[in-house]
Amino acid sequence: MYRAVTRQIEVTVEPNFLPERSSAENRQYFWSYTIVITNTGEETVQLRTRHWIITDAAGRKQEVRGEGVVGEQPVLAPGERFEYTSGVPLPTASGFMSGHYQMVSENGEKFEIDVPAFSLDSPDSKRVLN
Repeated sequence: MYRAVTRQIEVTVEPNFLPERSSAENRQYFWSYTIVITNTGEETVQLRTRHWIITDAAGRKQEVRGEGVVGEQPVLAPGERFEYTSGVPLPTASGFMSGHYQMVSENGEKFEIDVPAFSLDSPDSKRVLN
């Protein structure tokens, strides 16, 4: 589990390799990831946009920007949480993702919250320790 907190909004990520949707022979690897966004602060906020940077094992980067997440722009009152699951394909057996969400507070202030960088590892990936 990966975790980041920005302005009392906690984001946790749990990636999961999906062997049934992957094929080493075709160089297609697929992961799901479940994200939980929890508002531990005192103000109501809304998630407006997402920005992802997806990096494969060869260092190739792909940026993804868009409105909301899974077709929603959830509003989180103090103490509320929003959970969703999405997926990502890569042409390599490992990689990582990082990003942020743009939020807006009740008074219209826009700010970004961090999504923790998280690792995408398959059983076919070789671990390299520095």
